Amino acid sequence: MLKVDKLVSGYGPMQVLWEPSLNVKKGTITSVLGPNGAGKSTLLWTIFGTVKPWSGKIYFEGRDITFTPPHEKVNMGMTLVPEGKHLFKGMTVYENLIMGAYRKEAEEKLQENLELVYTLFPILKERAQQKAGSLSGGQQQMVTIARALMTNPKFIMLDEPSQGLAPKIVLEVFETIVKLKEEVGLTILLVEQNAEASFDAADYIYVMHEGHFKAEGRPEDIRKSKEVREAYLGI
Repeated sequence: MLKVDKLVSGYGPMQVLWEPSLNVKKGTITSVLGPNGAGKSTLLWTIFGTVKPWSGKIYFEGRDITFTPPHEKVNMGMTLVPEGKHLFKGMTVYENLIMGAYRKEAEEKLQENLELVYTLFPILKERAQQKAGSLSGGQQQMVTIARALMTNPKFIMLDEPSQGLAPKIVLEVFETIVKLKEEVGLTILLVEQNAEASFDAADYIYVMHEGHFKAEGRPEDIRKSKEVREAYLGI
């Protein structure tokens, strides 16, 4: 579904990505692991178009989208859940959710997608009229993911969804991510520092360090590699 070929990008004169290439197959969860500063978030932002690529190619469903602007990528069925909980904290949970349904296709399926979101996150239905800023950190993360689902995507990128969450909540978030694949049929590209949670959820893993992919493979193969775990994942 997504193919990245020798992608180069950065900020100003500072190069961050040094030609990483990846493939994300339809209906799978692909995880990019690595330490802080490895270039994981820059990879997502470059794919999405917020950071302009310097060179390389990005293909989505066989179409060259290297320089396609973000709003057009959303119209094609891509969405990005950024690191942190970028919510309208003074607005209710419901108001935050419907902000995601701004595309024509999403607006037409608003009620259908809202029911899907409430099925995946029952607590959000209970808290629908509560201010988003008054929710717990885990619940705010659920709203952030749910709002992205309201765009009616087929491909979703998640940037550090477990950041700052208690272990029990991390487990719940990852269970939901697996549900998005298995029950909703989404294809997912997941950036994480939490290697153990990613091993359990992902179908395929890339390990990033200093803007390069240093290893890739099935979760069980990466988990078994003592060299990769110690050198790049710190586990």
